Amino acid sequence: MPSFATEVKNELARSAGKKKCCQNAELAALLRMGASMLIGARMNLGLNFTTENAAVARRALQLLKATGQVQPEVTVSRAKRLKKNNRYLLRIAPSPPVRPLMEELGMLGADEGTVGRDRALLRKQCCRRAYLRGAFLGGGTVNRPDAEANLEFIAGSYAFAHTIVHVLKNMDFPVGFTDRKNSYQIYIKDGEEIMDLLAMLGAPKAAEELAVARNLREVRNQVNRLVNCETANLQRTVNASVEQLAAIKKLSEAGVLEGLGPKLMAAAQARQAHPDFSLAELGEVLGISRGAVSGRLKKLLAQAAVLAAEEK
Repeated sequence: MPSFATEVKNELARSAGKKKCCQNAELAALLRMGASMLIGARMNLGLNFTTENAAVARRALQLLKATGQVQPEVTVSRAKRLKKNNRYLLRIAPSPPVRPLMEELGMLGADEGTVGRDRALLRKQCCRRAYLRGAFLGGGTVNRPDAEANLEFIAGSYAFAHTIVHVLKNMDFPVGFTDRKNSYQIYIKDGEEIMDLLAMLGAPKAAEELAVARNLREVRNQVNRLVNCETANLQRTVNASVEQLAAIKKLSEAGVLEGLGPKLMAAAQARQAHPDFSLAELGEVLGISRGAVSGRLKKLLAQAAVLAAEEK
């Protein structure tokens, strides 16, 4: 069964932007996440793009062909790791058309991946969304709905990671940033913000799954709180009843219960007849308020305490 992150990427890969500017922005971010550069004869450039997600591979192929400048070759291999997932390689052989494409996508130069270099790709709101979609397709992950909320972009370049942070912050997303050994992690841990981001990028179904799971957790937590509260109240009732019954027994054995008056006698008999009743339920039996029942039982407890003190 595919992971939730894989399902999200599959949905995003079907969310195809039709504008040329958006396609370039998405392709630029996607290639920065998973592409490596090749240098061939006469300093011609080429590209290798690898992914283990078939939908992402199809999307990358679609975007590359849409440029009209290159014709990628696709090969599939079996990974040697434990899970042995398929590995998809899109190869663009070194050729003259690759350099202008990479220049158009801002992938050449010392400042590759910086906000300044990508400014032409990020002028429009729709292009910024496409840019983030490409970044997530290439190096994003998100926890499953029943787990703690967490969405991440994992980038290999500091400049590119900084660009993602810049774009997310400009869209008012509460983003965090940290570095790992050989990569940079951009993360969001607010559940609502993650749902908003996924919906904005083109994965409304995934956002809805997160919302449903969150609502279920809230209902479950509320039920648990109510159950715990009810359990605590029941335990207090049982403890109080045991103490009251012990006091009534002590007064009865000492022969002083009947001398305490009809009201206290009635309260004692009601408690003996209904040891598991709450004060409110005893009040209904006696036809008095809960407070009145509490007061009479407290008097019985006090009388038993006096009797115990006298015996000492």
